[in-house]
Amino acid sequence: MTSTKGLEGVVATQSAISSIIDDTLTYVGYDIDDLADHASFEEVIYLLWHQRLPKADELAELKQQLADNMAVPQEVLNHFKTYPIDQVHPMTALRTAVSMLGLYDEKAEDMSEEANYLKAIQLQAKMSTLVTAFARVRKGQEPIAPKSDLSFAANFLYMLNGEVPEAIEEEAFNKALVLHADHELNASTFTARVCVATLSDVYSGVVAALGALKGPLHGGANEQVMKMLMEIGSVDNVDSYINEKLANKEKIMGFGHRVYRKGDPRAKHLREMSQKLTKLRGEEKWYEMSIKIDDIVTGQKNLPPNVDFYSASVYHSLNIDHDLFTPIFAVSRVSGWLAHILEQYSNNRLIRPRAEYTGPGMQKYVPVNER
Repeated sequence: MTSTKGLEGVVATQSAISSIIDDTLTYVGYDIDDLADHASFEEVIYLLWHQRLPKADELAELKQQLADNMAVPQEVLNHFKTYPIDQVHPMTALRTAVSMLGLYDEKAEDMSEEANYLKAIQLQAKMSTLVTAFARVRKGQEPIAPKSDLSFAANFLYMLNGEVPEAIEEEAFNKALVLHADHELNASTFTARVCVATLSDVYSGVVAALGALKGPLHGGANEQVMKMLMEIGSVDNVDSYINEKLANKEKIMGFGHRVYRKGDPRAKHLREMSQKLTKLRGEEKWYEMSIKIDDIVTGQKNLPPNVDFYSASVYHSLNIDHDLFTPIFAVSRVSGWLAHILEQYSNNRLIRPRAEYTGPGMQKYVPVNER
């Protein structure tokens, strides 16, 4: 047996949910460009879970189901208040809170198809509430209940800031949710499928995925991008900062991708929203810095930006705390995780790969006093 580092190029399963072929990302055969320009996030959730776009009545039903299930047990919200706020990353809080949700679901261990679909509805709906509630509790504020007449995207921003977002803000956040919803067999999705392939429950699968997403080489990259922009400070400092990084062979967060060769097709949509939102805020420097960094890194290293790069300035322009960027990724990506979890259950086989052994040859045990 010969191993492949990082499983690069290894086809681990079959899936009808999303694909990346010739640098084109599709959800159930729909080009991501088409969906980003036209679809609501709720439509994308339905598409991923049912492998088709919803009819009007089906979309209305899904929206109502999500609205009806956004409330989180008070015990979970109270638990946030016990955390050492200055030490806890929001992804750690979210991971723990999702695990707690399983404690209050009387059907957590019910593995029927109907029960698992209901868990998917509940987790998708409650993820926004958990992220926004923690963001407020740690500032000494009370969580805000969702509005039933707002979209999924608008509700998140409302529950976070207490103000109904402007149309362009809702558009930007909806677009970000659509773009992040699924991405074939990425690290967190693969983790979720490995977990539930043991026939563990849906909550365990999502918690496992959250653990994988937390890392800076996966979901945490967008937070690191904004940290870099803050360190640079102004457009005038971009050249020296980036060229020094490149000369020292340091990684520039938000560039390159294991799968894409010509560039991440999602990046251009967030680049456009970054331009619009930074202008709306009177903080065009974040967009201008990003464009200049893009030109240097792509020009010198032929590494185009990925979806994380421009999402950083988009979220910053929406007045979102930087350490919430990865939890927001989870608010969207849980739709894909749940689609893959349900698909894994539908045709399950335990995922158990082999390892290429590189240790010493056969050895003989020696008693401790003779070693």
